[in-house]
Amino acid sequence: MMEKEYAVYRGDEFLMMGTTDECVDYLGLTKTSFHYYHSPSYIRRLEEREVTKAIVVVKLEGWDSNEDEF
Repeated sequence: MMEKEYAVYRGDEFLMMGTTDECVDYLGLTKTSFHYYHSPSYIRRLEEREVTKAIVVVKLEGWDSNEDEF
């Protein structure tokens, strides 16, 4: 099973892509804080406050090698 991958942004600026551990190391966060950055409540708070330069984590969804090609 492959680890989940995430993309990390500060506002519109792409910072990095990687696994939870790679992102946590890069950002200097705890895993709890890291997962908060892609929670629906965090995203909603940013939208309500119109924050534009906050760190946002996006879970990458993609092709699963266990699925059929077509």
